Amino acid sequence: MPFFEEMMESSYSSYVPYLRTHLQQLAASVSTASCATSRGEAEECRDEAAALGLKMVAVAAILVSGATGVAIPLLGRRWRRRAAAAGDSSSSSAASTGVVGGGGLFVLAKAFAAGVILATGFVHVLDDADDALTDPCLPAVPWRRFPFPGFVAMLAALGTLVVDFVGTHLYESKRRGEEEDQAAAADNGREIAAALLEDGALAAARGGGDVEGRDGAAGNNKEDAMHIVGVHAHAAAHRHSHAHGHGACHGGASYDGDHGHGHGHDEEPSQVRHAVVSQVLELGIVSHSVIIGLSLGVSQSPCTIKPLVAALSFHQFFEGFALGGCICEAQFKTFSAFLMAFFFAITTPAGITVGAGIASFYNPNSPRALVVEGILDAMSAGILIYMALVDLIAADFLSKRMSCNPRLQVCSYIALFLGAMAMSSLAIWA
Repeated sequence: MPFFEEMMESSYSSYVPYLRTHLQQLAASVSTASCATSRGEAEECRDEAAALGLKMVAVAAILVSGATGVAIPLLGRRWRRRAAAAGDSSSSSAASTGVVGGGGLFVLAKAFAAGVILATGFVHVLDDADDALTDPCLPAVPWRRFPFPGFVAMLAALGTLVVDFVGTHLYESKRRGEEEDQAAAADNGREIAAALLEDGALAAARGGGDVEGRDGAAGNNKEDAMHIVGVHAHAAAHRHSHAHGHGACHGGASYDGDHGHGHGHDEEPSQVRHAVVSQVLELGIVSHSVIIGLSLGVSQSPCTIKPLVAALSFHQFFEGFALGGCICEAQFKTFSAFLMAFFFAITTPAGITVGAGIASFYNPNSPRALVVEGILDAMSAGILIYMALVDLIAADFLSKRMSCNPRLQVCSYIALFLGAMAMSSLAIWA
């Protein structure tokens, strides 16, 4: 017994200082005290009046650029639908080439947007998270002993995978229920047609009058019933031919970008996934936009705000363009698409406005602010990287429509790299 008591006392005496040390480090991580190393840098170019004017300019510029970026794909898609509905032969012939025309241009725009999202996650957001969580203001243990930015980004990517799977499953279940209702309605139509055929035969056998009149009435009823059956048969054959005909390469181009509906069973899940992708992508973009808006809004340094105005305007334009393309493919109703675009466009300006309002008492250089900012940025990076690689790049570049058109494939790769390089170059200023 004395031996065990000594072991318990020794373990207690060794663990208590260990726990006390970690609790002190945790308390230091959530402190609101300003970092001494960054206070001097903040006072170096401080002018609250000039900073407020630049913030107003930033709100207007970022609002216009973000709204313009997200509106271009939405308006372009609507214009192509009207052209297709009007039977524009030039648009149809151009779409058959795979690169020139509305469908090919939309694929290239999606590839450019995918590069923008990928560069945003890797170059901008993940780097900001690393800067925040490895700041000297934070205690070395645990923030600089373990790679928290990459770890949080990995968890966010895995969480996005789960949300992507569950959301797609729910949308597919809803779509399956709608298809079953349509199938039930079609069965009712076939039953009505069969009943009309039977009634026509009975009328021909039992009715009075001359033979020619009976034959004429029965023939008319039979023609009406056969017309109903023929409509359903034609619709079923149309669906079947699209389901099997679009799976192979036809002259090098199998993508019809102007059609607003999916062809066959292989296309229906893609529209469901586009709905999930657009919503999850907006979640990742918006969470990052709030952070950059607050960071700009609480700053009182014109030297910091000036280069950020132009850089963030281009940043929001490119992100809005990428999000607008995903919203187009999801084929939301007009009001839903408008709400998503509006919510994206106002997020960063709203963050700047809130930041300007709380700048007098909010301390962006405190350990607590750095931890919150770093974790949110790391989560946004994980979401954006997953969405770019899995749902944007892999979904298009590994598809049959891309492999069946070498020219479109080469142009899409060029657009992908151009988007990634353009967004990465903005890291020089922001």
